[in-house]
Amino acid sequence: MPSRFVRPEHVTRSIPARLAGPGPAVSFEFFPPKDDAAETALWGAVRRLERVRPAFVSVTYGAGGSTQERTVRVTERIARETTLTPMAHLTCVGASRAQLRRVIGSYAAAGIRNILALRGDPPGDPGGEWVPHPGGLDHAMDLVALIRELGEFTIGVAAFPDVHPASPSLEHDVDILVRKADAGASFAISQMVFDADSYLRLRDLVAARRDLPITPGLMPVTNVRQIERMSQLMGTPLPERVVGRLRAVADDPAAVRAVGVEIATELGRRMLDEGAPGLHFITMNHSTATLEVSAALGLGSAAKT
Repeated sequence: MPSRFVRPEHVTRSIPARLAGPGPAVSFEFFPPKDDAAETALWGAVRRLERVRPAFVSVTYGAGGSTQERTVRVTERIARETTLTPMAHLTCVGASRAQLRRVIGSYAAAGIRNILALRGDPPGDPGGEWVPHPGGLDHAMDLVALIRELGEFTIGVAAFPDVHPASPSLEHDVDILVRKADAGASFAISQMVFDADSYLRLRDLVAARRDLPITPGLMPVTNVRQIERMSQLMGTPLPERVVGRLRAVADDPAAVRAVGVEIATELGRRMLDEGAPGLHFITMNHSTATLEVSAALGLGSAAKT
């Protein structure tokens, strides 16, 4: 017998509608915790960032599609226990169509209606050759189409301002984004941006062909080695003008953090001034630096805290 329970509006709220609302839309990205201590830290960050009243939050999959069960569990808990609008992540990695249908069904049962559809990285080696699951999907646009078949979801996709590591050109990436929109995607979120011009170039090329809001990903750097490692894994280059400022203070953790917040604030202000629909903060499950950048930019209630 169908449930008559009606999910709260904040759970089912459309992300494109939030992006089209007044003012820039701030959003936050978390990753699933690996143990109880990490989960406690995650929920502390979630509760602190909840006060900013973000447009939405998301929980990633681990490298190679790992942590899927924890990702689903944490996303469902956000839907149940907070006032936040959750965006679910979903990748093609290591999953058959039937398995993907089950995950989509679990999100639907929790009332979640916003999904970020990703191909994902090859398990074990993000830079390795992509090989699809024998009964699975080969491209993010195939996953977009599958999600569209299964219900009234709002679907987001990834954008790559610095060109996807496996792509021959920026123009190819633009074409892929347009094809994802043709398949049913209605918004995009970029990889973390360290060069505002790269983001603006991609956005303008896509806008010339299709109405697809692209929110830039932004990460306040608090650890030089960590961001260099993430840059290698994600294929996102670090401009020398950014790296140089961080390495100049690399022996002083407090100074690295201060410079990282300063750089993120500068990037965020430039992209917002140029018409970005919002900023998607990659939080690394910490809140303080993200709140500082948000406050400096006057975003949400962070400006008052």
